[in-house]
Amino acid sequence: MEADTGKDLAQEIQAGRTSLGIELGSTRIKAILIDREYQTLADGDFAWENQLKEGLWTYSLDQVWQGVQGAYAALAAQVKERYGVALTRMGAIGFSAMMHGYLAFDKDDRLLVPFRTWRNTNTSQAHERLSRIFRVNIPERWSIAHLYQAILGGEEHVDRVDFITTLSGYVHWRLTGRKVLGIGDGSGMFPVDSRRHCFDQAMLDTFDHLPEVKSRPWAIRDILPKLLVAGEDAGSLTEEGARLLDPTGTLEPGAAMAPPEGDAGTGMVATNSVRPRTGNVSAGTSIFAMVVLEDRMERLHPEVDPVATPAGDPAGMSHANNFTSDLNAWVGLFRDFTEAAGLRMDDDELYATLFNLALQSDKDAGGLINYCFYSGEFLAGLEEGRPVFARGPESRMNLANFMRAQLFSAFAPVTIGMDAMTRQESVRVDSLVGHGGIFATPKVAQKILAAAFDTPIRVMSTAAEGGAWGMAVLADYLNHTDQTLADYLDSKVFAGVESSVEEPDPEDVKGFRAFFERFSRSLPIEQEAVRTIPLEG
Repeated sequence: MEADTGKDLAQEIQAGRTSLGIELGSTRIKAILIDREYQTLADGDFAWENQLKEGLWTYSLDQVWQGVQGAYAALAAQVKERYGVALTRMGAIGFSAMMHGYLAFDKDDRLLVPFRTWRNTNTSQAHERLSRIFRVNIPERWSIAHLYQAILGGEEHVDRVDFITTLSGYVHWRLTGRKVLGIGDGSGMFPVDSRRHCFDQAMLDTFDHLPEVKSRPWAIRDILPKLLVAGEDAGSLTEEGARLLDPTGTLEPGAAMAPPEGDAGTGMVATNSVRPRTGNVSAGTSIFAMVVLEDRMERLHPEVDPVATPAGDPAGMSHANNFTSDLNAWVGLFRDFTEAAGLRMDDDELYATLFNLALQSDKDAGGLINYCFYSGEFLAGLEEGRPVFARGPESRMNLANFMRAQLFSAFAPVTIGMDAMTRQESVRVDSLVGHGGIFATPKVAQKILAAAFDTPIRVMSTAAEGGAWGMAVLADYLNHTDQTLADYLDSKVFAGVESSVEEPDPEDVKGFRAFFERFSRSLPIEQEAVRTIPLEG
């Protein structure tokens, strides 16, 4: 039976009845090939790291293609090994990447300045001015904030800008020749109109008429990519694109290409969280909590990004730059100890041991405090990273409390934005789905997050699939546009998928709030006289 199944899958692969998703994350580029039942046939990945150059975080475009080609080559090799066939074609392909940032090109398609990633926090002046002018939060990470900051700073390249895009939009452009972008990723470039599925036309006009902008040789609407919603035609893989993705020449051109999306959108798809009043929490190097809104929020909240789902519906996102970096560093310290003591523990066992201790701790982490800020954090008012662990003489220092403080700390920054939505704007949430490697240890992170958000947290059996899988699903959706994206996910992709739910424990909620009060008290943003940005007019 297994041999027959393998033979059938080989035939499906050869016929191109598959979908490929590739996601460029912060530390890893991941490729996943799925069949028509949404099962993973093969995967490949490539590790990479950003560099700090002249005070700005960046990846070179050479790194981008080295990583994309490396992840694809690993996947193709796995297909050959498992099924005995060469990967020559796919039915559909989609690319996603970390959202936001700034990639600017001139009329000859030359990169004008190194790629400025979401991690940079040098755009506070642009964020504050544009947020006041538009009466909408314009986060520091957004492409328009980077462009406007370059204008305010008098950067030489600004007048030569012909096209700006995100990382996923850039990769898609090179593979198809089309300057388009999924609306979810596009909502991290410039405010979008969720009803018309385009950039907000009034705000485009407002931006063009700013004194420091109107003298430029371009109009903002002319240098942005065209927005597409999930399922729309985003072109096909060209001959040049096929050679760029697979330099061996094995891959044939012609595959349908899905609108390129951001990692927030693929996280929503991978957790079936695209309907209003649903949401997800995607945790990795950074962390974001997304809630699909019934209506756009009326008030400006600097802690909340006004974004969109891949289908174009309005959503609120609380995005924190910091999540696992500090936590992983502490786990690494315990790994050093186990090795020094002659103990053999693989990473899964080590993390599970430490995480499970957190459930045996005092509910408020015993008065311990941890700040997980490996890099700058807008939500906390920090321009630079300042990871700190602290305790007072009255604190109860033990390993269980230490680990609970670590997990509380990891979820604390993103809680700032979630509080703005659920406590200040009364946004209603029926379900939140946890997504990411931290949820691999059963129950622990799920219970901690339920306490932080005071909301039931669901983890599905697909939680480990990741954004690349979500992008492959979006690519497959090109064949199912007779249904809405939400109905397609419910009826086809997630039908019968198992899940577990952790309800918030009242004592855990009380303990987290005690920790969160201590955590917030010393943050620079809490020292400001005014938390929200005053509006003009």
